[in-house]
Amino acid sequence: MLIPAEVQEWLSSQGFGPVISALPVPGGCINHGQRLVASSGHSFFLKTNPQAPPGMFEREAEGLLALHVPDGPRIPKAYLAGRDFFLLEDLKPASPVHDYWSKLGVQLAALHRQTGQGFGFSQANYLGSTPQPNPWTTDGAAFFGEQRLRYQARLAESRGLLVPVEMRLVDRLAARLADIIPEQPPSLLHGDLWSGNVLSGAAGEPALIDPAVYYGWAEAELAMTALFGGFPEEFYRAYQEAAPLEPGWRGRFPVYNLYHLLNHLNLFGRAYHADVVAILQSY
Repeated sequence: MLIPAEVQEWLSSQGFGPVISALPVPGGCINHGQRLVASSGHSFFLKTNPQAPPGMFEREAEGLLALHVPDGPRIPKAYLAGRDFFLLEDLKPASPVHDYWSKLGVQLAALHRQTGQGFGFSQANYLGSTPQPNPWTTDGAAFFGEQRLRYQARLAESRGLLVPVEMRLVDRLAARLADIIPEQPPSLLHGDLWSGNVLSGAAGEPALIDPAVYYGWAEAELAMTALFGGFPEEFYRAYQEAAPLEPGWRGRFPVYNLYHLLNHLNLFGRAYHADVVAILQSY
């Protein structure tokens, strides 16, 4: 695949020289990944997507910048974002350290201690390639109900993936959120924290990639860690020791994960419909 001219120009202007090697990196389901090596010997990670929606990579770069917090997880540096490409630091993943998951639990708690003026973010961004609206909202239940559940459900209905009776179930659940979810401050979230977005750095330390950053409920972040494969139990123990959770936190995971399942329904189709309906019917 061709290297964008802007990337070549940036590498030269920064003294790294031209690209001498570009190897594909498997694993992405939306973007194409490559590991670039410049003539200086420095390596970089390049994401490309000719069908990327407007501003997707710029918003990702802003999210990565926001996640650089004291005592938080390792976050790759963002170098250059364009319409259809994103150049960032090559983490050079090594074998995880022996206490990797415990470290990640403590570091994620540190990330969540960063709180905002309300629920939302400085501007809209993307969850995968789906727009993620982030208007500042003082009420967490109102934010999650409208900007997460109802927003995704309306997209699904417009695509023929949800019917009116299912939309009414979404509305009913959204209206009950304040009774189901305990009070939580607006914490800084990675926003798309499943196992595929958790790597290690060159020293084997925990590192996070591909964010969908916003300020929201910390429990919602933990819920997604359990959605596709789950994290080891030592992760949750370490998080709990650093930031104790309200009783019943695991039992609330399906409510939070409905957002991500609706997004997968919109991105990948009806294979996720049964999971969405099962959660809606349970509430």
